[in-house]
Amino acid sequence: MRSVGALGAAVRLSAHVGALDSAAATRKGLDARSGEIPRRLLGRTGVQVSAIGVGGHHLGDLSTVDDAVRLVHEAVDAGITFFDNCWEYYNGKTENWLGRALRGRRDKVFLMTKVCTHGRSGQLALQMLEESLRRLQTDHLDLWQIHGIVYDNDPELAYAAGGVLEAFDQAKKQGKTRFVGFTGHKDPAFHLKMLELGYPFDTVQMPLNPFDAGFHSFEKQVLPEVNRRGMAALGMKSMGGTAWAVKNRVVSAEALLRYAMSLPVAVTICGVDSLDVLRQNLRIARGFTPMTDGEMDALRARCAPTAADGRYEPYKVSLRYDNPVTRLPHGFPIDPTQREVKDMLSKGTGAWEPR
Repeated sequence: MRSVGALGAAVRLSAHVGALDSAAATRKGLDARSGEIPRRLLGRTGVQVSAIGVGGHHLGDLSTVDDAVRLVHEAVDAGITFFDNCWEYYNGKTENWLGRALRGRRDKVFLMTKVCTHGRSGQLALQMLEESLRRLQTDHLDLWQIHGIVYDNDPELAYAAGGVLEAFDQAKKQGKTRFVGFTGHKDPAFHLKMLELGYPFDTVQMPLNPFDAGFHSFEKQVLPEVNRRGMAALGMKSMGGTAWAVKNRVVSAEALLRYAMSLPVAVTICGVDSLDVLRQNLRIARGFTPMTDGEMDALRARCAPTAADGRYEPYKVSLRYDNPVTRLPHGFPIDPTQREVKDMLSKGTGAWEPR
């Protein structure tokens, strides 16, 4: 195990007041200006990002690269600055498509992608970084995150000697990433372990929605600790990843996104697979006013009866929603009937073994 030492402790202590101030500003709506997408501080970094971002995975669901380019251009022109991606999404397709879309626009966005060693070496992480930079057509990332802390031994593997955190340190020294963080959607305990072990992450990404509030809750367990440490909370899966609750008329898409944006987070990353969805999100975000405490409590109560079994957060309860390549380094089997697994197997050896 590595030790953060005085640096990590100092960062955590000095960030406390700033994190509280940032959270309070978010809840009071002080970051909203009529007709514009609000900007929020990214934790202690001093950087401001748009309050909503575009998720990378759903970009790969579009029919063609031209459709993806059109969507990204409209998002950038509308004022969205935060763009998510991941080395292994669709065998690198989404990074390639986003790279093409950002030609001539790279300086207008805050660009994030994720590394997919899943417990393997830091050297592999650096190889993946070079591939991500090439695909994204840039010489640096704004944020590089560990993808998928979803098993109980993932924190131990991340902190192992020669692992991904050493790659983080090297990439920052080389100027190939400005900031670093980690992601996951399975169990708040795994996020808390990553934090307790002490590395001074800049960001932490987690699922946040009113169903989460009543079931293995990241909002209740992880979000306060992230803000206490001065790190930036990145929200994802505001609609549960599948939008089943919207399709079943349990709650509206607008209510879910407003709830997620009303939490003390830097950005809510939204899966966007069409211009209609993008425009829907833009309507909600422009001139955004946070929900009141009472409105949020009422929505939690409305969602509580169907939250307790995870039916609207399937990534917490079903292995089908684990990214398949997180499983093989742990010796776990994969489901070859899944669409994305089929794609990985048919077009290469899979993202766990690049070629």
